[in-house]
Amino acid sequence: MLPSTSRGVARTTPSPDVVMTSYYIECRYIRPSLVSQQEGAIVRKGKTGRPPEAYLPLPPATFHILLALADGELHGYAIMKGVEARSEGRVRLGPGTLYGSLKRLLEAGLVEERGERADPERGDERRRYYRLTQLGLSVVRAEARRLDAMVRAARRKKLIGERPA
Repeated sequence: MLPSTSRGVARTTPSPDVVMTSYYIECRYIRPSLVSQQEGAIVRKGKTGRPPEAYLPLPPATFHILLALADGELHGYAIMKGVEARSEGRVRLGPGTLYGSLKRLLEAGLVEERGERADPERGDERRRYYRLTQLGLSVVRAEARRLDAMVRAARRKKLIGERPA
């Protein structure tokens, strides 16, 4: 427990670990059909009842894939090209990394497949399209917040410069 004061009255607030454990127990065993609000989006817990923070930290390739899918439905090749463009060529996902990650994301319930259809830009080729689930959106938001906190900590320690104006 961490001490907290408000208007001269001392009280204790639970540590983040205690809150997370309590939340997990409540979601898993007490109210398994719990629906919560997070940043304006309704978040339904996945099959295992895990909160979004339980998936963190994400591997870099996974974060890039989820970040690409935050723009909407994409097929695999468009995800690869989007990641490469967003990272200015510094990150290139090969097919093995992309489709292996997508398989794990599908199994975890973070991404769903929208079926095959022709890509209007590529003629008659059939492509599988993927999109984020509500849980996937919550997880990518939680990871972005985690990374933002790390960058702020690095700035406070003067490891990197201030944000450009």
